[in-house]
Amino acid sequence: QVQLVESGGGLVQAGGSLRLSCLASGRSFSTYSMNWFRQAPGKEREWVARIIRSGGSTYYADSVKDRFTISRDNAKNTLFLQMNSLKPEDTAVYYCATGIPGAYGNWGQGTQVTVSS
Repeated sequence: QVQLVESGGGLVQAGGSLRLSCLASGRSFSTYSMNWFRQAPGKEREWVARIIRSGGSTYYADSVKDRFTISRDNAKNTLFLQMNSLKPEDTAVYYCATGIPGAYGNWGQGTQVTVSS
């Protein structure tokens, strides 16, 4: 098991930037592919981005491609999501999670991101 704690959310104006962090503890962070998800009010949870264990490959939802960047620091057991050119529709609770499609395992408690127009 690994415990995940997100931070870095907040209120930002449209066009602004935020950097989310996800600190992992427990089993070795570097053995997991890592993901960011988000859930807006009244909507289903949406996958946002994934990074493989080494950090060598990344994948993005079309809705965030070219605006968001996922990265990781395995030495510091930390996952990041750099969010640029934020839009009001990016408003959601953002979660980090371990795993791959069909096998997501551990989840954090989430951090709120609110983008004002």
